[in-house]
Amino acid sequence: MWNTRDPQRVAQGYTPDSRWRNRSTFLRGREEIIGFLTDKWAHEREYRLIKELWAFGEDRIAVRFAYEYHDADGAWFRAYGNENWEFAADGLMKTRHASINDIPIGTADRLFHWDRSGPRPPDHPGLTDLGL
Repeated sequence: MWNTRDPQRVAQGYTPDSRWRNRSTFLRGREEIIGFLTDKWAHEREYRLIKELWAFGEDRIAVRFAYEYHDADGAWFRAYGNENWEFAADGLMKTRHASINDIPIGTADRLFHWDRSGPRPPDHPGLTDLGL
């Protein structure tokens, strides 16, 4: 199975000069993306993500998403956000803008329950189904 938490592999989906804005962090190029994702996934443990298509056009897509994770101290969070993607002619993503907000949640408030070693199961509710 393809590991979506491998920053090297994920970065291959972006143009070599790709530009990102993630919250207040601005990145340019695959090497910066790899460093950013490495740090992000070291901090955001047991990360589970659900995305939903919001809109699309010829070379652009907008999605909304939520993900849950815990930090090194075991405190759980849910992050909500929107991403806007722009693609190059070869299909690689060349621009990514992400706006994200985190809220602390209790363990009992978690909604994303599946084995983190694999993708979200087809029968697990999506964002709309969960009222998010």
